[in-house]
Amino acid sequence: MRFTVYLLVMSLWLTPVAVLGAMEMSMGEAINKAGRQRMLTQRIVKAYCQMGQDVRFLVARDQLRQSVTLFQAQLEQLKSFTEHGDVQAALGQVDRLWRPVKAIVDADVIKGRAEPLRAHAEALLAASHRVVVLLEESFERSEGHLVNISGRQRMLTQRLGNLYMLLSWGFEKPEYRADYEQALGEFQDAMRELLAAPQNTREIAEGLRQVSRKWELFRMSDQMGDKVYVPGLVIRMLDSILEQMNDITGMYAKLAEQ
Repeated sequence: MRFTVYLLVMSLWLTPVAVLGAMEMSMGEAINKAGRQRMLTQRIVKAYCQMGQDVRFLVARDQLRQSVTLFQAQLEQLKSFTEHGDVQAALGQVDRLWRPVKAIVDADVIKGRAEPLRAHAEALLAASHRVVVLLEESFERSEGHLVNISGRQRMLTQRLGNLYMLLSWGFEKPEYRADYEQALGEFQDAMRELLAAPQNTREIAEGLRQVSRKWELFRMSDQMGDKVYVPGLVIRMLDSILEQMNDITGMYAKLAEQ
């Protein structure tokens, strides 16, 4: 039953791919989609590592396939959205950096490819973030910043997930633990900023409070003392936060057009 519900939720994310490609996007939605690209770079690594460790394998396999499809579709949509020279140049860089990521995930899952995949995904993340920043700057409305920050929370859930999975797979490196701690701090800082935003509607505020409660539960579950990991539990909780932050980001995107 849970797997069926998961597929239904993901289909809601993927349905627009087929119908929005030729439609004109609003700036709020463009920032939302560009921000979602950041999340997908991290989700791909997380799902790859899950498959390699046989952690919720079928769910991870579908996440990986759907993330690849969605990243490619949104990239094409964003290319068609604006003729702004800087944005087009940034999207061209995303396109180039996407190719080695896709080449790895299109092949068999092998432990020795996990770290090269993450390295490529890190470069792709930085390039994707550049697109978001350029779109936000061209929008010149405070709501655009909220779409950016809220959307980045989605990325951080999956960044935490892929780092946790790398550590649990035996890639015990100080830089991975440092990146994990940094992502924890960044998520918490952004939550404080979002909760204090005067533009929040009642629905957004309630959604953020729910995320805060889930975040506290996650923080109680992600302890890694003595190299004891609970990846299945941690991944489920992070994915739940991701889904809610995706809804909240969509609400901010709509708010930006009012």
